[in-house]
Amino acid sequence: MADKTITCKDCGTAFVFTESEQAFYREKGFDNEPQRCPDCRAARKQQRMGRRSDGPREMFPAVCAQCGAETTVPFQPNPDKPVYCKDCYQARGR
Repeated sequence: MADKTITCKDCGTAFVFTESEQAFYREKGFDNEPQRCPDCRAARKQQRMGRRSDGPREMFPAVCAQCGAETTVPFQPNPDKPVYCKDCYQARGR
């Protein structure tokens, strides 16, 4: 087994899939080799986590369904679902 050069499917940059990375993938049971370079993988991960790198996260006002306190949450509240303040959410055991 030797280092392998792969072309990123997002940006087209060539990157090296090292022997040690290949061994790690085998050990974890990953069937496919990476298709994206480390930078594009990191960018996708950040997108999936809903984080924006260009500033603070947008917060929305809400009222806690349990204690009635005004709070802010990092998502647009849905009127059909309860929203909890940090203290009540943590007390619920989540």
